[in-house]
Amino acid sequence: MVPGLNLVPRAAEGDIVITISEAHTVDDELVAAFELLIPQLSRSNPPPSADELAAIVDSEASTLLIARDDERDGAIVGSMTLAMFLIPTGRRAWIEDVVVDGNARGKGVGQLLNERALEIAKDAGAKTIDLTSRPSREAANRLYQRLGFEQRDTNVYRYSAE
Repeated sequence: MVPGLNLVPRAAEGDIVITISEAHTVDDELVAAFELLIPQLSRSNPPPSADELAAIVDSEASTLLIARDDERDGAIVGSMTLAMFLIPTGRRAWIEDVVVDGNARGKGVGQLLNERALEIAKDAGAKTIDLTSRPSREAANRLYQRLGFEQRDTNVYRYSAE
C-alpha cells in the first residue's frame, strides 16, 4: 500500500479513494476548504485566516492532516490537527478539530484521518494520544471507541482567556 493512499469502501456506491496527507503549504484551496469545514465543526469560531493556517502548518508542535477525495478531483473533504508536546512524564499527543464535510461523512474519512494521526504519534514516541468529543456526536464517539480510545474518568476544565 502506498503511504497516505487508502481505499475506503462506500456502501452501495462503489469505492472512493481518499488520500490523507500533511499540509505543508497554505494556498487558496486550503483556505477555502477551511472556510467550508470549520462552520461544520464550530458555530462559535470563525475559519482560520491564511496567516493562521500558515502558523499551524509551520509549527513544530502541530501536524495538520487533510483528506482528499480522489474521485472528486482531489477535493479536500476533511481535516484534523495532531498536537504533540513533551512534558516531564513523556511525549503526549492530542487530536483536535476533526471535521469531515457533510457530503463525505459515513465513508471512512474520519477513520483514515484518525488512523494516520495515531501512526504519526506512535512513530514520534507519544505515550498517550488524547481527544475529546461531545456526547452528541454519536457517530464520532463510536468511531473513537472502535479505534481503541477509552473514555477516561476525569474532569475536563476549561479556562477562557477572552
